[in-house]
Amino acid sequence: MRRSPHGHDESRYGDVATHRLFENERVKIGEMILEPGARGPLHRHDLDHIPVQIGGDRMAVVPEPSTRGPYDEYLEADVVPGQHFYVERGGVEVARNVGQRTDHESLIELKD
Repeated sequence: MRRSPHGHDESRYGDVATHRLFENERVKIGEMILEPGARGPLHRHDLDHIPVQIGGDRMAVVPEPSTRGPYDEYLEADVVPGQHFYVERGGVEVARNVGQRTDHESLIELKD
């Protein structure tokens, strides 16, 4: 079992994004697409990031108790195409589509 510096089992984490679109030494850009009722894998945000909502209607963040990110409680919110926000690293969570439409977003991860 591979352990992180915080004692987490590293092998249990999935990818933050569904598809990797671009990566260089400064940034990673990914895409996440979740059908209604679908959940993404448990993942950890090791980098500060900017999610950009493209489509969908309602999403939820389901944090793990060990999260060190800004979302430490279950949160549901409407999807607003074009909306984006800055999120600091540390979150350990699952994304869940609680809406009726396919969720689509881009995720821009900022490397140090």
